Amino acid sequence: MRFHPEAQLVTWYPQGPFDDELVDQVVELAESGEAAAQTPFHRFTDLNGVTGVKLSFGHLYRISQRRRATYPWRTPVKSAFFCSRGIGYAFARIYAALMEGSPIEVRAFRSREAAAEWLGVAEEILLDQE
Repeated sequence: MRFHPEAQLVTWYPQGPFDDELVDQVVELAESGEAAAQTPFHRFTDLNGVTGVKLSFGHLYRISQRRRATYPWRTPVKSAFFCSRGIGYAFARIYAALMEGSPIEVRAFRSREAAAEWLGVAEEILLDQE
């Protein structure tokens, strides 16, 4: 994960299997970051490095409920998920549907350019720079 203070944006590029355990770790990191932050921040996740998805729908549902309950601000934030491949994109769309009505507005994108436009940042900031 990398924080871009000029854009109030966290970017993340997971690699390998995307499973319940990894999602739990990411949620804990996000919640820790939110607790320490002075202001809300947007999020961008690039799922193209994921080699497989072993995430259960029930776990995804519980995570969405947890995120709704623990998000500390009333100010809405954007969380963009990018994946050019089917399964990652499908899970991102399901998560977006589960988060509807939450102050964390989630959208799934097949285009990095479209995600950058929605987040209001230059596309270059969404490229993995590590």
